[in-house]
Amino acid sequence: MYTKEKELIEKTRQLLKLSIKGIKTKKDAEKIINELREVIKYHDWRYYVLSSPVISDYEYDKLFHLLVALEEKYPDLVTADSPTQRIASDLIKEFPKVRHLAPMLSLENSYNEDDLRDFDRRVKEITGLDEIEYSVEPKFDGAGIALVYEDNLFIRGATRGDGAVGDDITPNLKVIKTIPLSANFKRYGIKTIEIRGEVLISKELFKKINQERLEEGLPPFANPRNAAAGSLRLQNPKEVAKRGLEAFVYQITYAVDENGNNLLGTKIKKHSESIKMLYELGFKSPYKEIKVCKNIDDVIGYCNEWQEKRDSYPYEIDGMVVKVNDISLYDILGATSHHPRWAIAYKFQARQATTKLIDVVFQVGRTGAVTPVGKLEPVEIGGVTVSSVSLINEDFIKEKDIRIGDLVLVERAGDVIPYIVKVIKEARTGNEKPIVFPKYCPSCGSPLVKPPGEAVWRCVNANCPAQVKERIAHFASKDAMDIRGLGPRIVERFYDLGLLRSIPDIYRLDFEKIKQLEGFGKKSVDNLKKAIEESKHRPIHRLIYGLGIRYVGQVTARTLAENIKCVEDLKDWTIEQLESLEDIGYVVAKSIYDFFHNEQNIKMIQELKKLGVQTCKEEEEEGKLKGMTFVFTGTLSCCSREKAKEMVEALGGKVSNSVSKKTTYLVVGEAPGSKLAKAQKLGVKTLNEEEFLKLIGK
Repeated sequence: MYTKEKELIEKTRQLLKLSIKGIKTKKDAEKIINELREVIKYHDWRYYVLSSPVISDYEYDKLFHLLVALEEKYPDLVTADSPTQRIASDLIKEFPKVRHLAPMLSLENSYNEDDLRDFDRRVKEITGLDEIEYSVEPKFDGAGIALVYEDNLFIRGATRGDGAVGDDITPNLKVIKTIPLSANFKRYGIKTIEIRGEVLISKELFKKINQERLEEGLPPFANPRNAAAGSLRLQNPKEVAKRGLEAFVYQITYAVDENGNNLLGTKIKKHSESIKMLYELGFKSPYKEIKVCKNIDDVIGYCNEWQEKRDSYPYEIDGMVVKVNDISLYDILGATSHHPRWAIAYKFQARQATTKLIDVVFQVGRTGAVTPVGKLEPVEIGGVTVSSVSLINEDFIKEKDIRIGDLVLVERAGDVIPYIVKVIKEARTGNEKPIVFPKYCPSCGSPLVKPPGEAVWRCVNANCPAQVKERIAHFASKDAMDIRGLGPRIVERFYDLGLLRSIPDIYRLDFEKIKQLEGFGKKSVDNLKKAIEESKHRPIHRLIYGLGIRYVGQVTARTLAENIKCVEDLKDWTIEQLESLEDIGYVVAKSIYDFFHNEQNIKMIQELKKLGVQTCKEEEEEGKLKGMTFVFTGTLSCCSREKAKEMVEALGGKVSNSVSKKTTYLVVGEAPGSKLAKAQKLGVKTLNEEEFLKLIGK
């Protein structure tokens, strides 16, 4: 379709440097408007038709925002085919199409304080009011959905689609536990309601999913949004149920009573109150995060506050949504074909950027996997300077045709490792160089092998220095034995000095020698010594995970621990017995079997036991809480949620993230969330913090 792609990419980069303040005349504006329309249509084609964008979302938004601003300044230059006059579609063919009860428009984007003040000025001009009350809430970065309830029952769920028509994905949404199958809307006089929401994957779960994919030699998902959207498109709801999806609802777009009377702006008067109503009905909503602001200064302050703490939030958010709180003003303010005039999105710093790949180095992991790491021209993404990116494996490089010297689109989402989303092949000059994979291990020089059916080249020398360092660091990591003060850099330093050469050596460290090292005072040595001693008493599922068995993540380690008394017992298990356990297939079972039938590994576990490491469950672990399932809500003063979870699991209990009829106890801390209302509805017994600690004997 486009034959001059290089020219359009170059024109894009020039237009990204412009601002509306630098465009002085109508003649200049008309020229730039035409160029913007041309490049935006090109990028729409790349994104929606080819599913192959060549710029980041932020860069696209910046171009679109400039076009909107210029068209608002010169309305006579608006044409019917301008990109601002339509909404792009994300429709797919596999699902039936349904029409939304109310249009699901996009939001106008803002990127700074001036944009928010302009929005406030426009709202005041249209309404004639001197002061406007706003509600401000996080802008979730997930997959948009619309839920319809009639006579209290969930009858339909759909994707956003083109804003008017979406894909009916009701069966897939029904398996998401945070979407109630029924809710008492009649209590509020509502017969039919449509609610807008977002399907998400938590950062913690997303990180685990990607870690498992990397261990299996698979490319990670680019971001939680893509993982959530892809999950919703799966044809089998059972597979969707396994993905751990959650749904947040944040807007009532349609609500009528028995007689068909519209309740928005009449009975449902304030947006903040509608969010509270949904929360009380058992939906997951931003009720705890929403803030009602009396003026635009408060709005700006709250947006800035969230920009600082976005990374600590459990879900990926890319900004804040500012809405006029009085729903009765929505009809007065109206909407364009693209966005409502009563709301605006304040976007945080971009998580994507384009930069050059300048070199590639090869690193060896704890399982011998050789990973290519790309060195980038440093670029700021989401407030962090990124200079390295994993290139996954040889197949990933070939599939994306990545070359040294390429212009690449890089994404960083929260804690997720930087990831190359796209190579901008249209910008190639001919000077780019192919990436050549090494034939020998860059750490020990052993020949690399590629096992049949795998995508990863491996060093099979178990004594390879790089592998040994990685195995020790993994054993000491937070999710394994949690030995604080023994991070990867310290492990490497101790290894190079001959203080550490194996996992058991951790428990034989010469602290007198360490005290003599630069940077190690008495306090830091005492802290390390204490952390190592404490690690001897970790629950055995942590030890199993810490052993670094290929394909065995934290969930599988817990499954194994629940079915044995001592770690050494696994040497007597057959592959068939292992396969009988929940979520363990043949590949994982074979890996576990091979590990525990390796003489060196058994010797290492016996050595750890002699050094005082707990390899068997303590007697109280055997069943004090066996058969019980706990859920936590709110903040505990005694300890972190993770520590409380660890105590329950150490006593044989299970911890779940959601309340159900199978929940034994809901432990209620300070400022509990929606789980409390759901527990009360289901008749689940609740415990306060004191009762919980008494139950577990702490």
